[in-house]
Amino acid sequence: AKPLQIAVIGRPNAGKSTLINKILGFDRLLTGPEAGITRDAIRRPVPHRRARVFGSEVPRVDIPGKVVGAPAYVQDLRPEGMLHARVIRPTSPRATLRELDTASVEAMPGFVATVRDGNFLAVVAETEWQAVTCMRELSARAVWDEQESLPDPDRLYDSLREMQGEVGTVAEEGAPETAGERSVSLTVTRPYTIHGSIGPSCAVAVMEEQGLTVWSHTQGVYPDRSAIAEMLGMPEDQVRVVHVEGSGCYGHNGADDAAADAAMIARALPGRPIRLHWMREQEHGWEPYGPAMVIDAAARLDAEGRISDWTFDLWSNSHTSRPGGAKNLLAGQLKSDPFAFQPPALQISSSGNGDRNAVPYYTIPNKRILWHHVPEMPLRVSALRGLGAYANVFALESLMDELAILAGTDPVEFRLQHLDDSRAADVVRRVVDEGGWSSDPLPPNHGRGFAFARYKNYAGYLAMSVTLEVDPSTGRIRVHDVVAAIDSGEAVHVDGIRNQTEGGILQSLSWTLYEGMVFDRMRPTSIDWSSYPVLRFASVPDNVTVHVMDRPGEPFLGTGEAAQGPTAAAIGNALRNATGRRMTDLPLSHEKVRAVLNS
Repeated sequence: AKPLQIAVIGRPNAGKSTLINKILGFDRLLTGPEAGITRDAIRRPVPHRRARVFGSEVPRVDIPGKVVGAPAYVQDLRPEGMLHARVIRPTSPRATLRELDTASVEAMPGFVATVRDGNFLAVVAETEWQAVTCMRELSARAVWDEQESLPDPDRLYDSLREMQGEVGTVAEEGAPETAGERSVSLTVTRPYTIHGSIGPSCAVAVMEEQGLTVWSHTQGVYPDRSAIAEMLGMPEDQVRVVHVEGSGCYGHNGADDAAADAAMIARALPGRPIRLHWMREQEHGWEPYGPAMVIDAAARLDAEGRISDWTFDLWSNSHTSRPGGAKNLLAGQLKSDPFAFQPPALQISSSGNGDRNAVPYYTIPNKRILWHHVPEMPLRVSALRGLGAYANVFALESLMDELAILAGTDPVEFRLQHLDDSRAADVVRRVVDEGGWSSDPLPPNHGRGFAFARYKNYAGYLAMSVTLEVDPSTGRIRVHDVVAAIDSGEAVHVDGIRNQTEGGILQSLSWTLYEGMVFDRMRPTSIDWSSYPVLRFASVPDNVTVHVMDRPGEPFLGTGEAAQGPTAAAIGNALRNATGRRMTDLPLSHEKVRAVLNS
């Protein structure tokens, strides 16, 4: 065999799952002849001490341009001859277009064309502002038939329990019994949450003789190409999707849908590039949300104060709907010959979905974890950063703190008593050693909280402490200090690991204190930054310190989403420490906190 140098990435058992390979599109990528590889032909990794980049802090070359507003994102693309487009969405998820009067919009300056296919409606103009004004005029001239299709928002979490379909056993050992005097239970609720990319979804597409080209910030160009080709009835080899960075992502946001919108419009107007950009209210109202969740968790201590029994029941939709083909695209669902969306079935896997991190990483002899799968999707949902791990770790670590209180043990020491993995114990101790934990008393209305998780139970380890203050008159929470330690294996780019963890902490803080989609029986109603508040710069913690624990020679474990769950849990535990009240209805908004403190 001819000697080769090949970089091999991925988990050792990735090849055992054909489903995973198809999701990643490997079956489409690996179309060439097989290469013969001998053991001697594979070059050994460069030792850590000799590597030029591993363990260093190399500056990112993209930051300066982004800071000064230079072109950096798909939203900045301006190919020659480009036209601007806007879509007009239905007034609610199940609405159908009954009447449309285009006469007034056709007389407006810069108008080029109206594109309609069933309930898919768009307008094209010469400039962006002309496209916006034409969109508003056409929207006013469209008449939609509506029907109530969303659950009663006041009964959302009851509805999730009632819509339960198949129940999957995520893990089961022994015969857990969580009733009795030395037991604790709690219920956690998480609302629908948006990705909230600061730059609304955008794509550029052009239809030419040789085929269709789409520039998109999609997470997967190959699945997106397949879906667009299916939607338009085109051969895949005549569709090309080019990835261009977008302004924020965090999972399955509106990128794929914007690409499909642009493709639909470009097909109707061949020869000129079409730039399709969603409006803010469309991003909030139509992107796939992170699913709402309900969790019942309970545990019991034995006579020695250790956890003997643990049960964990969660109710949730599937947390991903990709790849789903044309039926997973809004344009595919709205066109005159629509592709009917089919909700994903329950799937228990090692990496987790709604059940991600539902299994405690602690040593517990008797445990049972069940996922009560909700097949119906009253609101459109898919993958949001961390999938189910965010709420599951919040629930799990909240229960750990309550058990520590019941056992009369320091919360950090209680966790260490139940951790058999030395690397897990190391990140916990590192936070303590760096001043992130103390038994010293705090001023009134101040609290200190701790949390730990190993993401997916096989990826990066992260421990964290949070110190916060609560204003009892308003219920507002001010996070002062965050100290975190992360072990994601051998550190290639230390500053990148630190940046990623800091970003995860801030995003999770925003989810935990502010974010939740509001809707009525007809449609989502929190469709801007006023009705859907997020963390602002004025509320960023005073200090965020991330300690990267480098493990030279150890496998790379991944960093990206490790901070989401522990951040929420540490805040919840610090709030409990400050107020003496356990609050588990996310987000922990100031209105809710004030109501609990006044009750």
